[in-house]
Amino acid sequence: MDIKNISQAVIGRLPRYYRYLGELKDEGVERISSQELSKEMHVTASQIRQDFNHFGGFGQQGYGYNTEYLYNEIGKILGLDQKHNMILVGAGNLGSALVRYMNFRNRGFFFKAAFDINEALYGKQIAGITVYPLDSIADYIRENEIDIAVLTIPKAGAVKVAEVLSTCPIKAIWNFAHTDLELPERIQVENVHLSDSLMRLSYEIRRYEEESSVKTPNKPAHRK
Repeated sequence: MDIKNISQAVIGRLPRYYRYLGELKDEGVERISSQELSKEMHVTASQIRQDFNHFGGFGQQGYGYNTEYLYNEIGKILGLDQKHNMILVGAGNLGSALVRYMNFRNRGFFFKAAFDINEALYGKQIAGITVYPLDSIADYIRENEIDIAVLTIPKAGAVKVAEVLSTCPIKAIWNFAHTDLELPERIQVENVHLSDSLMRLSYEIRRYEEESSVKTPNKPAHRK
């Protein structure tokens, strides 16, 4: 399996497959066909089979997929069979909410520490992790085998922090700052723009309303 040749569209669907299969597994569903999974996910059965064939198929003709096996195998592809240590940069409202989101821990992502420039926060804890001065971040990463840095700070601060992180032995950055970061190839970056998502939602609202108005035009007033 050459994962380098698998499209980002396919990779982007894997977390959805994993989430739906996890729900089905928890409901006691032992086997599922591509047709049944298609109805759950609103993805064509053909697309599902094509996606899975990139990784070896997982199923048998006329037999379907073993739900738990498929769930575990997709988890391995996503790297969820490994533990990932994370740090938070920016202990404000968004950062604090992410630390408190327990589903990360269930997926193998563990926050180990937080960093901020606000001296009033130093030594305090958020959901069991301690907040440290930002200027100690490089030493902490080198001493604690951190894989992922999560940035929830303003744009200017994110660029400066990224420069420091580029010299550290981390593997990835999950970036919520309002800027796209470019780092050395060895550091994977996932830029998350919450406002972009909201704007796409706004577009879909407008598109639906315009389509609905075309389908159901206003009826002319009845003349007496």
